[in-house]
Amino acid sequence: MKLHGAVRLLAFGFLLLVIPAALSSPSAAQIGIGISVRIGPPALPVYEQPICPGPGFLWTPGYWAWDDDEGYYWVPGTWVEAPQPGLLWTPGYWGWNDGVYAWNAGYWGPHVGFYGGINYGFGYGGVGFGGGEWRGGSFFYNTAVMHVNTTVITNVYVNKTVIVNNESHVAFNGGQGGVAARPTPQEISYAHETHVPPVAAQVQHVKEASQNKQNFARVNGGKPAIAATARPGEFKGPGVVTAKAAGAPYHAPAMSPKEARAPAPAGNKPGANRPAENRPAEGRPAANRPPANRPAENRAAAPKPAPRPAPAEHNTSRPAENRPASRPVESRPAPSKPAARESAPRASKPAPAPKPERQAAPPKHESAPKPAAKPAPKEEHKGR
Repeated sequence: MKLHGAVRLLAFGFLLLVIPAALSSPSAAQIGIGISVRIGPPALPVYEQPICPGPGFLWTPGYWAWDDDEGYYWVPGTWVEAPQPGLLWTPGYWGWNDGVYAWNAGYWGPHVGFYGGINYGFGYGGVGFGGGEWRGGSFFYNTAVMHVNTTVITNVYVNKTVIVNNESHVAFNGGQGGVAARPTPQEISYAHETHVPPVAAQVQHVKEASQNKQNFARVNGGKPAIAATARPGEFKGPGVVTAKAAGAPYHAPAMSPKEARAPAPAGNKPGANRPAENRPAEGRPAANRPPANRPAENRAAAPKPAPRPAPAEHNTSRPAENRPASRPVESRPAPSKPAARESAPRASKPAPAPKPERQAAPPKHESAPKPAAKPAPKEEHKGR
């Protein structure tokens, strides 16, 4: 019995480790993680919200997603069942960052966090969410901004005071023409809460939207035929809503999707495509400067040693021995000095004279003791 209890305990512990990992795994579709594009998304289209299919469904706004072969495509807004009571949906958004538009994926959490200040509508006016709230285990809908059948759903209220951060249909934050919104301290604190990635129905919804050519901006011109659906993945039937108009005139991008997809690599920075010889040498050591400058440096350095040896040839006399300390090492007049010192002892014929001369050579100033040769005549007197 004890063995079976231990096995059950281990199995239970294993499940506790596996379940959270499965929920937070990238395979659980963290939609759009790491996507960066050089061209911004089109404006958000104008459309109506389909009626809520039943209690517990929360609205997830439509947005422009990216395909590497086709470019931007519209993911219709839809109603999704919350993963669990108490969770709210924070929409994803495109944000300008270091030369590219980066996608920040949406998530489920206890509070609605920062979503770029984008006005997605239907309670998502750029700040927070005014479309409803959780009361206990039930979600109550604000019918002032939510399309709800009150005969089917009775958990409703009316609150017309809904914050709208901007009235535009701009679909990205920052950069030229983007929404100039920054997260508040409260929204930053929400970013550190426990989040749940998009549910399986949302992942499938995005996948099916990418397979419908009518959703691509280059085809629909910013006015998708399927702007919203009543349920995820239901792109046909009475629950489908068509866009009334594009949020702004659509302009086809100049570059292809494959060219736009690269997240501004180093090879595309200004000047990086120029030949190495013509690039600026900022931050590089002198040894790595362009080869074109090296001959000029060598020609400038060569004449310097030439004029210096000339004065040394005129100063080979003894009084100039004290000057080498102030001369540059490059002139090297030293080789001529030993020759002068070696010839001095040979001029005096007495044998003892060369020895003191060699010992006194390093100090250079002890050549004065030469009068030591005077005692020699006295010895010759004694001999006589």
